[in-house]
Amino acid sequence: MSTKSTKGIWKVISASSMGTMIEWYDFYIFGSLAVVISTKFFPSDNPTAAFLSTLATFAAGFVVRPFGALFFGRLGDLIGRKYTFMVTLLLMGGATFLIGCIPTYETIGFMAPLLVLILRLLQGLALGGEYGGAATYVAEHAPVGQRGYWTSWIQTTATVGLFISLMVILATRNFLSPEQFDEWGWRVPFWVSIVMVGVSYLIRKNMDESPVFAKAKSEGKTSTNPLKESFGNRYNLKFVLLALFGATMGQGVVWYTGQFYAMSFLKTVMSIDSSQVDTLLGIALIMGTPFFIFFGWLSDKVGRKYIMMGGMLVAILLYRPIYKQMFETTNVKNKTEVVANTKILAELKENKKQTMDSIYTTNKEYEDGTTLVEVKTVSLENGIAKIVDGKPKVETKTTIKINSSDNWTLIFLVFIQVIFVTMVYGPIAAFLVEMFPVKIRYTSMSLPYHVGNGIFGGLLPAISTYFVTNAKDLGHPEYYLEGLWYPIVIAAISFTIGMVYIKNKDKNAHV
Repeated sequence: MSTKSTKGIWKVISASSMGTMIEWYDFYIFGSLAVVISTKFFPSDNPTAAFLSTLATFAAGFVVRPFGALFFGRLGDLIGRKYTFMVTLLLMGGATFLIGCIPTYETIGFMAPLLVLILRLLQGLALGGEYGGAATYVAEHAPVGQRGYWTSWIQTTATVGLFISLMVILATRNFLSPEQFDEWGWRVPFWVSIVMVGVSYLIRKNMDESPVFAKAKSEGKTSTNPLKESFGNRYNLKFVLLALFGATMGQGVVWYTGQFYAMSFLKTVMSIDSSQVDTLLGIALIMGTPFFIFFGWLSDKVGRKYIMMGGMLVAILLYRPIYKQMFETTNVKNKTEVVANTKILAELKENKKQTMDSIYTTNKEYEDGTTLVEVKTVSLENGIAKIVDGKPKVETKTTIKINSSDNWTLIFLVFIQVIFVTMVYGPIAAFLVEMFPVKIRYTSMSLPYHVGNGIFGGLLPAISTYFVTNAKDLGHPEYYLEGLWYPIVIAAISFTIGMVYIKNKDKNAHV
C-alpha cells in the first residue's frame, strides 16, 4: 500500500475493533463477575475453594485459546480473514449468552460447573481465532510506516471490552437491589452481549477481504497447508518461538497483572467494596487507554522492541512497591477506629438449606471516613456450631468502603500498571504481523500470541491467588505480595530473551 493512503482505514478499524471489543467484553464478563459466579455454579461449603475453582474455570478459557488460534488461524490463511472472524464472533456471542442461562449449582448440581466449563472452552476457542484475524486484517490495510499506530486501535479493544464489562455490571448493580442482583441480576451482562454481537455481525458482514490476502490469493500465493508451513518449517518455527518467549509471554503476564490481577487483589485480598473497585478500575482504564495509541504510534518512530522491553522492565522493578502501597493504603490497622460508633448485631437466620445460621455483623468506622462491615456466619447443627475438620464452621466476609483520598490513591496506582500494559501491548500487533509472511501470517502470529496471553497470562489470576492464599495460611507477614512472583519471574525471562535475541526491525518494511 501507499505510504500515505488511509482511504477507508477508519471503516476497517471501526468494524474490526467493535467486533473484537465485544468478544473481549464477552470473555471478561466471566472474570469481572468471578466473586459472584463462585457462589452460583460451585458448592458453597468452602468459599475459598469455590473462588479458586471459578478462577480455574476462567483460566480454562485461556488454556484452549492456542487451539483456537491453530484451528481458526489455519482457516484464516486458507479462506480469508473476513469470514473466519465472523464465525468466531458468533461462536463467542452464543456461548456468552448461554452462560447467563445456566441454572445454579443448587438447582442442577455438578452439571452447572460442567456446562459453564464447556461454554468457557468454546469462548476460548473463539477468542483464539478472533485476535489474530482482526490484527492481521487491520495491519494489511494500514499504510507502510504506520502499522504500529493503526494496529494499536485493535490493542485498545481488550481494555475497552473490560471497561464496558465493568460499567454494565455497575449499571446493573445500581438499577437492581443487592438481593435482586445476587438472585438473577448477575445474568443480565451475559444476556446483553447477544444484542452487541448481532450489531457487530451486521457491520462485519459488509466488510471486504484484506487487500494483501486477496492479492496473494488471486496470484495463487496462499498456503495450502498453513500449519505445516508455520511449524514444520524450522526457520519459521524459530520466529514463532522467539515471538512467544521473547515478547508475548512477558506481555501476557504484564497485561493480566495490571488489569485482572489488580481487580482480583482489590476485591479479595484487600476486601474493597466490589462497586468501588469496578468504578476505580474503570477510571484508571479510561485514563490509560489513550497510551495504547501513543506507544503504537511511537513504535513507528523508534521501533517496537525497546518500548515493549521497557514496559516489562519497569513492571518487574515496580510491581512489589506498587502492591505494597496499595495494601497499606487501605489497611485498617493503619487507621484510627471510632470505637464509640462500633455496632455489633447478632441474629439467627435460616439459610438456603433450611438449616439455621448464627450471624454476627460488626460495623466499624474510622476517623478518615473508611467503614468496615464484617459478617461472621457460624453454621449450626442441632443448635450448636457445626464442626468441620475439628473446628467450628465459620465463614467471614469483610467489606471495606474507602474514602475519597484512598480511592484516588488506588486509581493512580492502578493507572501506573495500565501504563505498563500499554507499553508492552500497544506495539505488539504490528511486531507480530511483521515477523511472518502473508500466506501463513494468521496462523503463525496467532499461536505465540495466544500461548503467551492465554496460558502464561490467563493462568495468572488463579496461580497468584493460590500463592497469596497459601502464604496467608502459613502466616507469611507479607503474604499479599507473594502472588507477584509469578508475573515478575515470567516477565524477567521474557525480557532477557527479548533483549538478547529480538532485533529492532525496520518498521517501514512492507508486509
